[in-house]
Amino acid sequence: MNIISIRLKELRTQNGLTQSQLATVIGVTQSSIAKWENGKNNPAVKYIILLSKFYRKKVDFLVGLKD
Repeated sequence: MNIISIRLKELRTQNGLTQSQLATVIGVTQSSIAKWENGKNNPAVKYIILLSKFYRKKVDFLVGLKD
């Protein structure tokens, strides 16, 4: 797993969301969320931006450039 997948899973669980709930909010499938969290795929830039706004975290944090 990579830092993006770890951070995405941590943020989702900390916010009490299921993969399906998060998928609905940002407009992707539950399987996309699962693949991102398992490190099989990385989200496209537009989804990283959506996720950073949703979680109120900087993109730098999501992609592992800052702690």
